[in-house]
Amino acid sequence: MKVENTKIQMRKGILEYCILSIISKKEVYTSDIINQLRKAKLIVVEGTIYPLLTRLKNSGYLSYNWQESTSGPPRKYFQLTPEGQIFLNELKTTWIELVEAVKNTTTETETNNTTNKASNHE
Repeated sequence: MKVENTKIQMRKGILEYCILSIISKKEVYTSDIINQLRKAKLIVVEGTIYPLLTRLKNSGYLSYNWQESTSGPPRKYFQLTPEGQIFLNELKTTWIELVEAVKNTTTETETNNTTNKASNHE
């Protein structure tokens, strides 16, 4: 298995949380979300964002409104619904727990590997 495939799957797993976090800060246009995700190196293919936004909207976590644009057709701006804020809070708690669990697991593994290497050299 290629490491790149694993990296992509890891990014996809946290995309919902990141998108909801971006939207929670202010009303936002899709290209702004994409730009922030690209800047953070979290989005691989632009086309993955649209189905995800639709799914979040259909789940009741997002709403949107149309705003006139000076450079083309009206734009769809997203915002969190109250249910979306609750969902984001739950994801944040889960993320914090997951980061801590991974940190503890990998730290223990690294410590054990260092200890085992030291023991083998004695």
